[in-house]
Order: sequence, then C-alpha cells, then structure tokens
Amino acid sequence: MKAMRKSLNTGFAIAGVLWIGFLFWLSTQVPLRDEARDWTGSLDPGGWMAWTFPTALFFTIIAGLLILFTWLAIRFPETPRKGILGITTTRGDRLFISLLGSAFICLIWLGLIGMPLWGGLGCALIYAAAVFRWV
Repeated sequence: MKAMRKSLNTGFAIAGVLWIGFLFWLSTQVPLRDEARDWTGSLDPGGWMAWTFPTALFFTIIAGLLILFTWLAIRFPETPRKGILGITTTRGDRLFISLLGSAFICLIWLGLIGMPLWGGLGCALIYAAAVFRWV
C-alpha cells in the first residue's frame, strides 16, 4: 500500500512538473509586435481557433486544477459536508460551483462595467474562497 502511494505521489509530481514546464513554454509563445509582447495576439495565426495567451492560460489552469483535485481526492479522501446552502458537497462539487459562479460574475462584470476584467477576477476569487469556506 505504501509503495503504491509513493508511486502515485511520484506520478502526480511528474504531472505537476510537466504542467509547470508547459506554462513556461506557453509564456515563450506570446507573439511580439513592435518589439513588445502582444498578450492578446494569436498564438496560431490563420488557425481554426483564435488561441490567445489568456485563453490558453485559462484552459491550462483548469487542467492544473483538475490534476490537483484528483491528487487531493486520492491522497486525502474526504467525506461530503453540508454547507450553508443545505446541500451536501465535496471538494470537486465546490470547485465546479466556484467555476460556474465565477463565469457568471465575469460576464456580469463585462456587461455592466466592461474591460478590463481585473475587478471581475477579484470578485470571482473572493466568491470562490467563500464557496470553499461555507458551501
């Protein structure tokens, strides 16, 4: 059992290192325009989808969260808990609720205030912290 746990931890550690390596590689792919980084420029000009650095970073972070939460579920099993809403949730449920709510917060921010989205991101992070604490 102990050997299996060690190999599992090693596997997830390797996945984490690969994920960080991918983040580093992704940051080197940001196109240059007039000797400056164009953070919203296309990573694949003429491609079928407008992959920009923020879009790729978003999906990379979601993948990292899924890897982290899978490791946490295996390494530290939990029992579901009943929160302030009266529903029984696990870590994964709270992650899903926080991601879904954050998407709506950012859409509302864009509709009411517009760009930049930093304020909406701050509100979404506070919301996610509240979900993990009380839901």
